[in-house]
Amino acid sequence: MSNPSPADQVDLEVYRHSTAHILAQAVKRLFPDVKLAIGPAIENGFYYDFEKATPFTPEDLDKIEKEMKKIIGEDLPIVREEVSKEEAVRLFQDQGEKYKLELLEDIPDDVVSLYRQGEFVDLCRGPHLPSTGRVKAFKLLNVAGAYWRGDEKREMLQRIYGTAFPRESELEAYLKTLEEAARRDHRKLGKELDLFSLHEEAGAGLVYWHPKGATVRRIIEDFWRSEHIKRGYDIVYSPHIARRDLWEISGHWGWYRENMYSPIDIDGVEYLLKPMNCPFHILMYKSRTRSYRDLPIRWAELGTVYRYERSGVLHGLQRVRGFTQDDAHLFVRPDQLEDEIVGVIDLMQFMMKSFGYTDYLIELSVRDPRNKEKYAGSDEVWDLAESALVRALERVGLTYTRMEGEAKFYGPAIDVKVRDAIGRAWQGPTIQVDFNLPERFDLEYTGEDNAPHRPVMIHRTVLGSMERFFAGLIEHYAGAFPVWLAPVQVRILPIAERHINKAKEIQNDLTVAGLRVEIDLRNEKIGYKVRDAELQRIPYMLVIGDKEIENDEVSVRCRRRGDLGRMKPDEVKERILAEVASKSV
Repeated sequence: MSNPSPADQVDLEVYRHSTAHILAQAVKRLFPDVKLAIGPAIENGFYYDFEKATPFTPEDLDKIEKEMKKIIGEDLPIVREEVSKEEAVRLFQDQGEKYKLELLEDIPDDVVSLYRQGEFVDLCRGPHLPSTGRVKAFKLLNVAGAYWRGDEKREMLQRIYGTAFPRESELEAYLKTLEEAARRDHRKLGKELDLFSLHEEAGAGLVYWHPKGATVRRIIEDFWRSEHIKRGYDIVYSPHIARRDLWEISGHWGWYRENMYSPIDIDGVEYLLKPMNCPFHILMYKSRTRSYRDLPIRWAELGTVYRYERSGVLHGLQRVRGFTQDDAHLFVRPDQLEDEIVGVIDLMQFMMKSFGYTDYLIELSVRDPRNKEKYAGSDEVWDLAESALVRALERVGLTYTRMEGEAKFYGPAIDVKVRDAIGRAWQGPTIQVDFNLPERFDLEYTGEDNAPHRPVMIHRTVLGSMERFFAGLIEHYAGAFPVWLAPVQVRILPIAERHINKAKEIQNDLTVAGLRVEIDLRNEKIGYKVRDAELQRIPYMLVIGDKEIENDEVSVRCRRRGDLGRMKPDEVKERILAEVASKSV
């Protein structure tokens, strides 16, 4: 399904928001005691939040859908009404709609807008479709919990999600995409393939990497380190906590406090779990005098950080509270800045291609010009940072979308969203230019003129967090990792007990060659063993029976290409090793 144009997107937002009002009207008809909260259009659909004493059931959703179709069939005009705020307060007081009354309290205007369709009226800025009959295709998807205004201390509401499209064919295509996404869900596959787990009893949002998942992570990390060293990076390590004073100097305590955990008292001094690695790398930089000849300095760290995420947004590996960033900080002279950004972009593109991502979106995240007080630093340094990013993007020929208000507090950034096998965009690499932290920490290098000068920092990740990146890989490949990444590359399937010794001999030879191999020793029929290996997404299966031993061969099955016939063990070994070396995806 093609992406809508910007103009179509606005119309689709109106279309879906109108469908959300139809949903609310249907719910009020069926469940008059329900209280209404909010119901916006969102990417790919809409939702509406309700307060209801008992949970909505799947049967309830069926009834609501039928009532929505009835409302659409009634083709009710959707009419905008402008009324005084006092009149709106009286209306919603009479209806007992406490959430609407709270929303009204936050509106400073004397006049507010309502939208009415038949007996239903809602507080809304609009716009909306002319009538309910304009909605042609919709589907309610699921129910989830949602705190009122995202505040865990407020009421827990029930959020009904849905989607809507102007044409039935578009709806059907989207629902098929959802089915495929459910099949690829990393939480489901993570359990089936024994890759990782999360344990509420030990703390939400904390990831446990099982042996197979840890194997994939190790392969990714080893590849990451190797490529960084080739490109002139040094690998560093830093602590997990630091005194609060450090985070006050960096600005994180002032600008980022809501995402940090409460201080820990150690010998009467307050320490904080690190949400970022940058202040630690800065301290390393300050540990000795630096010359202009020392720059650029490129330091990379697979650093585990801790950030507070509300329980309602935690989601598998995609949103967690403790995660490892493939972080790096470059300390550069101003005259080196553009070349270094180009170098990071080149590394980012190489890494994405190596893992099978060839389609991505580039966003230039900049300040909100209307709220500059939310950001640290002067207009001059922000303009310098932004212009360096723009020049680098233009130099490598990458098109980008300017995203106002999406910058971090200390600098603008290039943010990359990679598209997976079914077209979804995942947050990936980011490249930030920072003049502010060098100023805050009084970083210097001695220039060619023997005078002190201020370096510029580049903060960057080329994968993102290891957890989110791994979740994306699982879903991109539906758990069927390419051979070089697969936790088990070969499974040997002896047909009977008398074939086990030969299987172990071949396993040893392949393992010595550097391949990851296991033997299925279960007393099961060979068809069952083959099917299980396929379900576990094993790239190669080697079957050994009497004929194979007699001819010093193995029968080879490939996950992608099926039965490849019999081959000599060395031939199979060289074939798989070549595939691993090429990092074929």
